[in-house]
Amino acid sequence: MKLDAYDIRILATLQRDGRITKLKLAEKIGLSPSPCWERMKRLQEAGFIRGFYADVDVAKVVRATTVFVEVTLNSHGAEDFERFEAAVQDVPEIVECQAIGGGADYVMKVVTTDIEAYQALIDRLLGAEVGIGRYFTYIVTKPVKRPRGAPLAHLMEQAGKPLGE
Repeated sequence: MKLDAYDIRILATLQRDGRITKLKLAEKIGLSPSPCWERMKRLQEAGFIRGFYADVDVAKVVRATTVFVEVTLNSHGAEDFERFEAAVQDVPEIVECQAIGGGADYVMKVVTTDIEAYQALIDRLLGAEVGIGRYFTYIVTKPVKRPRGAPLAHLMEQAGKPLGE
């Protein structure tokens, strides 16, 4: 599916405000409501929009500790990566896991109630023998910039595809 400037504007707008009304979205991107809504549905059906989420301030709900973990596996066969990646899918505290290049194999974002709960989680993973050889823990002391999605308009411009096309 080829995206045009209207599609990119829809995606960028929804990233900033997933609760925007159909009418406001149409106004913001410069289309009438019906074609705008059809485009949005098409983008959803094609998998460009994975879902709509609330950005919950967890600290107002429960005390939580965020930890980034750099993981290196013992072995690097395809089955080793598959075993580790399957294991992290079932751990609710692991809210994000990225395979990376460089000195480590993965970076995980873990959210637990405290450091003791984090260490218990790591101990469970080590005990489950999912292939972890080494891990390094980085405790978040304060959030500086929260994720808001990829900067679509900026990326399109960098790729030489300005939104005006």
